[in-house]
Amino acid sequence: MSMFNITVPASTANLGPGFDSAGLALNLYLTLRVEKSEQWEFVHESVHLPPAPEASNHLIYETAKRTAGKYHSTLPPCKVIVKSDIPLARGLGSSASAIIAGIELANQLCELSLTIEEKLRIATDIEGHPDNVAASLYGGLVITSQLPNGDIEVFQKTDADLDFIVYIPVVELKTEDARKVLPDQFTRNDAAKASAVGNVMIAALVSGNYELAGKVMEEDLFHEPYRSSLISNYDDIRQEAKIAGAYGTVISGAGPTMISFASIGKGEAIASQLKKILPSHEVLVIKMDSDGSRIHNNKALGI
Repeated sequence: MSMFNITVPASTANLGPGFDSAGLALNLYLTLRVEKSEQWEFVHESVHLPPAPEASNHLIYETAKRTAGKYHSTLPPCKVIVKSDIPLARGLGSSASAIIAGIELANQLCELSLTIEEKLRIATDIEGHPDNVAASLYGGLVITSQLPNGDIEVFQKTDADLDFIVYIPVVELKTEDARKVLPDQFTRNDAAKASAVGNVMIAALVSGNYELAGKVMEEDLFHEPYRSSLISNYDDIRQEAKIAGAYGTVISGAGPTMISFASIGKGEAIASQLKKILPSHEVLVIKMDSDGSRIHNNKALGI
């Protein structure tokens, strides 16, 4: 069994009206270094991670064990050193990245030879919807739909001349809490209006009309009107980012982080302006990750 590293990008989802279907991989990373060991052990080496729990209670291990069991395999014990750029419970897909890492861990240790479609199906079963996990797995801008028969259809775009600016508050917001404020159902008329906004945004993103995409992503009717009250400085961030030159600003995933889309090269200027009004936020300029989850053999890395 050769040892290896696993790298999984962060993700943002929804992008406004692309609720539970649109995801985007970002160049913040969860990295696992996997080493042979007599017993399972996880070591956390990141300010974004809490102290490592017992292996049996670790999300990555739980996911790996579930994946191995699905294929009647047993995980050999390993020491896993975990590093992460992704803050927890901030709307940047930290749990989705961990799930993808766990699936890949089992895939490598048990030599399962899973296809990317099989990995996505397992991840969606665990996460509940495919947007974040698909983005972290595939990379790029990913639009997904889980059909009534269970099949998951994926569209991927890996080129985007965009800067992304994220505004990360110190407070956490659990996805389940952000879902509690959403309505259980929409009228047919409201659903049609919300879907129309989403359709235009996706078409604009895919075609590269980012000015239009930015405009309509701020007109979401599915979740932002209900979650905006949970996000500190929601209106100020959108307004000031627009003044500074952003195409549009939306809640990242379920929040509380917000993310702006801007033409490439404008990100630093926008971030500089927003830092002035957000002293309690971490403001970062990031890029889209186009590669998704990947494996590096430690020997090839010189380790």
